[in-house]
Amino acid sequence: MADGTRHPSEASEQHEAAGCTVHILPGGYTMILVVSMNLPSERAAGQSPTEPKCRFEDLTGSPVLVQHFTQVTPELVKAAGVKAVFIMGSAARWPDFDAADFNGLYRTVMEVDVPIHGACFGHQVLGVFFNGDFPWTGVPATLKRMRELRVDEPDTHPGGNYPGWFFERGVCPVQILADDPVFEAIPSPARFSEAHYWEVMKLPPDFIHLARTDECEIQCMRHRDRPVYGTQFHPEVWYDRYPHGKQFMINFFRLAGVTD
Repeated sequence: MADGTRHPSEASEQHEAAGCTVHILPGGYTMILVVSMNLPSERAAGQSPTEPKCRFEDLTGSPVLVQHFTQVTPELVKAAGVKAVFIMGSAARWPDFDAADFNGLYRTVMEVDVPIHGACFGHQVLGVFFNGDFPWTGVPATLKRMRELRVDEPDTHPGGNYPGWFFERGVCPVQILADDPVFEAIPSPARFSEAHYWEVMKLPPDFIHLARTDECEIQCMRHRDRPVYGTQFHPEVWYDRYPHGKQFMINFFRLAGVTD
């Protein structure tokens, strides 16, 4: 923070939205919203929302608000002055979710004009919403498990949700298919972190196909008219050896107006 400027935690007002108390920042601060998709049954196994919160605050210098997906509404986003939304992944299975719990998030994605990025499960959520599969019963028609393992392939995640099924995992090469500002300064193939059994099998209407891997065709997509991005990979997880995810997030936050 600049000299003489108070940290947001020292100067805020409260607002009741979505059944919880949100601390509204004073003028001049830009808020990033991280949407946690964890279920109580898999919080220990899933990615902690603290990880992207800390990384994004370090990357942008802006405060990050973490909210569970069941608490996210357009009213909350507007009240908190959110400038960018990041929808996280999840270690839970799609059949474990109740579509009714997504009502507020659905309204937020479809109604609020702020930049949105969904990663892994969050990418799949965007695919479901924009393909018109909300609400769903069982498993949304937009999605499928990738494939069963071939007889000569190792099971790299036998303790996971779907033993015997292919799990795209690790830092994988991703082929960039189209120019887009979100891939500025990133070569093709790029290397991004992956961890998923499911994939979006149908590109939603009004979306552009931006990236693929040999195992998963829709690795990245963008809405034609809105700053809405989905990535099956996890750009929020990066390493010194593999920094492309960091550059992707820098580009996204620049597009969102969070950073210069």
